[in-house]
Amino acid sequence: MNGDLDVDMSRGDFNPSYFLGKLKDDEFESRSLSDDSFDALSGDEDKQEQRPKKKKRKTKYHRHTSYQIQELESFFKECPHPNEKQRLELGKKLTLESKQIKFWFQNRRTQMKTQLERHENVILKQENEKLRLENSFLKESMRGSLCIDCGGAVIPGEVSFEQHQLRIENAKLKDELDRICALANRFIGGSISLEQPSNGGIGSQHLPIGHSVSGGTSLMFMDLAMEAMDELLKLAELDNLLWSSKIEKESMNHLAGSRETGLVLINSLDLVETLMDTNKWAEMFECIVAVGSTVEMISNGTDGSRSGSLQLMQAEFQVMSPLVPIKQKKFLRYCKQHGDGLWAVVDVSYDINRENEYLKSYGCSKKFPSGCIIQDIGNGCSKVTWIEHSEYEESHVHSLYQPLLSSSVGLGATKWLATLQRQCESFTTLLSSQDHTGLSLAGTKSILKLAQRMKLNFYSGITASCIHKWEKLLAENVGQDMRILTRKSLEPSGIVLSAATSLWLPVTQQRLFEFLCDGKCRNQWDILSNGASMENTLLVPKGQQEGSCVSLLRAAGNDQNESSMLILQETWNDASGALVVYAPVDIPSMNVVMSGGDSAYVALLPSGFSILPDGSSSSSDQFDTDGGLVNHESKGCLLTVGFQILVNSLPTAKLNVESVETVNNLIACTIHKIRAALRIPA
Repeated sequence: MNGDLDVDMSRGDFNPSYFLGKLKDDEFESRSLSDDSFDALSGDEDKQEQRPKKKKRKTKYHRHTSYQIQELESFFKECPHPNEKQRLELGKKLTLESKQIKFWFQNRRTQMKTQLERHENVILKQENEKLRLENSFLKESMRGSLCIDCGGAVIPGEVSFEQHQLRIENAKLKDELDRICALANRFIGGSISLEQPSNGGIGSQHLPIGHSVSGGTSLMFMDLAMEAMDELLKLAELDNLLWSSKIEKESMNHLAGSRETGLVLINSLDLVETLMDTNKWAEMFECIVAVGSTVEMISNGTDGSRSGSLQLMQAEFQVMSPLVPIKQKKFLRYCKQHGDGLWAVVDVSYDINRENEYLKSYGCSKKFPSGCIIQDIGNGCSKVTWIEHSEYEESHVHSLYQPLLSSSVGLGATKWLATLQRQCESFTTLLSSQDHTGLSLAGTKSILKLAQRMKLNFYSGITASCIHKWEKLLAENVGQDMRILTRKSLEPSGIVLSAATSLWLPVTQQRLFEFLCDGKCRNQWDILSNGASMENTLLVPKGQQEGSCVSLLRAAGNDQNESSMLILQETWNDASGALVVYAPVDIPSMNVVMSGGDSAYVALLPSGFSILPDGSSSSSDQFDTDGGLVNHESKGCLLTVGFQILVNSLPTAKLNVESVETVNNLIACTIHKIRAALRIPA
């Protein structure tokens, strides 16, 4: 040390008062050298600068003896903070001044504090190094690790609760997507990639899931569709004896199952496209499907084809009689190609187990795996095996029609296949007979479009489908099996009254159809003929079957210039039933139509007849012991008679009793004349 400042800190005799000057004793009572003493130094500098400078005196320092230090240390262990009285007593004992005792304890406390801080620093450094090594080890271990909850990569650092929940949800969605892809690969026979492309999509091939159908629901639909497809293929492969046994067993449980095979004049691709397009399908089967729509397109197929196409559909199915309620169904339709030119299309109610109450409110009908197997045989033809498999509720069907609905011709395979064959044959015939009608292509199309509207209006008046907004009318003096409907019409303008009833006649379908189509016999039942026979002025054939055509009729023997009224009529006849529908039209309007003009403005009030087998024998497939088909001729048929009349030209007018009696008498008179002409007792 310089000069006389020979201070030994280890002995505890360093005294800062020589540097601070004369300060009050209590100013150092609660301060330590390491903190407050230096504050005092900095705080008193200004005061010292203001005071007159005095000449510093040289102070001689005395070292404490070993005894003094030992006693001070011993007392320090017992009491680190002695008070004034204790300092005086200790000073007397050790021959030291009270101020010396005070500074020794103060320095000792500072020394102790410094030693503790150094020791703590060493320990903290060791702990810090240990934690650093552990952190490095954990980071290394976490590389490539997966979260137990969400399955995602673990990222070091704090993760918010929201981020953690999102990762868990993402993991669930990814797991669901994996299951959907695995099922979809089996479903569509392709391969779906889960690699993330640059645009953030699912992959090079999109998963065929609709926008509004959730992934879980789509998965359920796919699974149900594939099970239905497997069931359809098994039903198609059953031999005749097993099939007959199955149908007999199911008929006891109100299950209508039927199968029919035949050739159709359409190639497999066109037929598949017709079945998968709701509008084309409803048009092809117009006498069965009142209305149809696609609720959700779940899959569009793969590679630009319909294979793998799956859609949720709903439709109204009708039987041409007021005694059979409309059947509304919601179902899945699934298409799959099984080979070169070999296709299968299957329908199945999408939730037959959990929506029984819902289905009951829509006509009590469940659709089990049903559809067709299509084999292309070349030359624009296909071999089609049609299978219908559904449940019906007898309590909602008139007893007259219960045998029909349990057979294959009500809404069974015979009905569907016969309708398909007739419609495809009609299209082929129209193409080949264009030159024989005497009309231009535009004229033919226009008159066929008018006949189509006439049929649809007639169907709607019979079945009360939602094509028109019919209101049911309860009237007195009307038979129990008679249904009266009314609607507001724009063309013709006014109130239209529709009346229809059904009955059984002991005559075959073929004989009754020929009688109604025979122009020479027309005056025996049609009051519009005014007692005269009718002849064709135009005939557009719509099939090879005799009587399948669209025609214009007029009273025979009358001069064309004398009559201003014609009858537009369409007729057809096949294994599932027959139709005769007609409506009076004026000559000026028909001249416009036959010239290719718009037929939408021609007023139509259709009337006519629907003829169906009674379902007693020939309507159901029966097999002999050798597995061969046996046809038993039915002894009767079901006839539905329907008329539509304009009762008032004002849409706001109210019906009167006379209008109801008029249409009721018209139907009763027509039925009476038919019975009389065919010599059928009342």
